[in-house]
Amino acid sequence: MPEPIDEAYLSELRLEVPGLRVIDKADDGFSKLIDRALKIVTFGGQRHFMTRYVTTIGRTIYLPAGWSGRSPESRYITLRHEAVHLRQFRRYGLVGTALIYLVPILPMGLAWGRARLEWEAYAETLRATAEIHGLEAARDPELHRYVRAQFTGPAYGWMWPFDRAVQGWIDEALSEFGLEPGGSPH
Repeated sequence: MPEPIDEAYLSELRLEVPGLRVIDKADDGFSKLIDRALKIVTFGGQRHFMTRYVTTIGRTIYLPAGWSGRSPESRYITLRHEAVHLRQFRRYGLVGTALIYLVPILPMGLAWGRARLEWEAYAETLRATAEIHGLEAARDPELHRYVRAQFTGPAYGWMWPFDRAVQGWIDEALSEFGLEPGGSPH
């Protein structure tokens, strides 16, 4: 029986990123600390850090509760997103990436640095979605709403609260794949 797509990709990532660690957030004190801090700074808006969000710091991918219950395709798409962050940490270093992620322009509300790092990863999410589920899946207005909500809502501290700008990034990414833009902000 062939290896599931996500496990095969994780094997590739381990070759690309020596020392890659994959750990469960539930077993990690640092993740629990981040969870508490995020609940405070987002006034409870980000309350799913431990249960929905995969997090990458340095060469470590932290998995949320329920990870194994996701489909192999969903896990693969998420790992493609996280691989972008692994490469960002390699490119900018731990301190450089942290500074880009947490400082420019403001830590909350107008976090241009965080938005650009995350956009690079969400563009990969769209690309992986198109490869796995087809081009129409990458054009799905529900997927676009989800991505826009990640930028404009509390999940990442309202990092770029300009819905139309985020949809413009999505449309630009789709055109790079040879797709017509789909889904407009609602």
